[in-house]
Amino acid sequence: MLKDYKIEKIVEPLLNWFSKNARVLPWRENPTPYYVWISEIMLQQTRVEAVKPYFDRFVSALPDVEALANCPEDRLLKLWEGLGYYNRVRNLQVAARQVVEEYAGVIPDDYENLIKLKGIGSYTAGAIASIAYGKPRAAVDGNVLRVISRVTADDSDIMSQKVRRDMEDCLNELLQNYVFSKDVDLAGKGEKIPASKFNQALMELGATVCVPNGAPHCDECPWGEICLAKREERIGEIPVKQKAKARRIEDMTVFVIRDGDRVAIQKRPERGLLAGLYELPNTSGHLSEQAVLEYVKQAGYQPLRIRQLEDAKHIFSHVEWHMTGYVIWVESLDLKSKNVEDGKDLLFVEARDARERYAIPTAFSKYAAYMNIPLGI
Repeated sequence: MLKDYKIEKIVEPLLNWFSKNARVLPWRENPTPYYVWISEIMLQQTRVEAVKPYFDRFVSALPDVEALANCPEDRLLKLWEGLGYYNRVRNLQVAARQVVEEYAGVIPDDYENLIKLKGIGSYTAGAIASIAYGKPRAAVDGNVLRVISRVTADDSDIMSQKVRRDMEDCLNELLQNYVFSKDVDLAGKGEKIPASKFNQALMELGATVCVPNGAPHCDECPWGEICLAKREERIGEIPVKQKAKARRIEDMTVFVIRDGDRVAIQKRPERGLLAGLYELPNTSGHLSEQAVLEYVKQAGYQPLRIRQLEDAKHIFSHVEWHMTGYVIWVESLDLKSKNVEDGKDLLFVEARDARERYAIPTAFSKYAAYMNIPLGI
């Protein structure tokens, strides 16, 4: 159990392992507070390899807090497109404006002020404080919960906020009080634990060795001799995680409505799932071809041709969309007679650049591929 384990003995083997095995990541090469912050928000719910190109694109377009604070929303969402969980980037911008207004554009260096910023929780505040500023502050994410639970054979439920707080307290105390022995390879006698390296090493161990899915690579682990879960043959039982509720299934039909060189999109409501993003028109349920034609006619459009597309599925954290799709070519419209900007009607945009100009969620990616196909294909 965590409270009975001599946690200080994990430090030296972990840091020695990290010095030889740390991956080269763009935000590690230049760990400015801004880069650490952006990368940590992107890495929520997203794999490292997937984040790399998005990170490079984002910081090239918005290189500092001021640029992020002043970015128009449509451009901001387009830069984030593909990462999903769009509230993350909206909160980033709110926090950037807080930093500009309250801290003269300088990201705070202390945990207490960092956690006051929109979208920054305990883990992200600890990561910025430790990695960017070297403060002795723990950063406990899912990787850290898993590796510490296993090395200490702690079978407490890691979904419990109390368990997370207890682990943070334990690691904070370790970072603030522990001094290296003279035998450690990375530091001389009397040097404190480098919080930046320690926190990143814990995350790295969880991401590459004591992995979240599948069997851990125990033969590569620097804690092989001190891991209680391994010694007790309980790797498969730990960490303990309360089972999540089953996701809700939602059936829907997606329409790719084409008017010559234009394609129809619409804006989602400002609240709720994928709030404020552009999407392909859709409705609940799986409609037949005839029902789709009637739907389009009732919406005021005259269909010329219809083609059914393959089914698609997209998984969110609490809901799954099970989709069927259709391309519908319609008679050319007199758009001057329709108020296409008021959110009640569809917005017809040039098909050739719709995906470049508008942030369309990944959930629609299979059908977005049909947005610019010509009639007859």
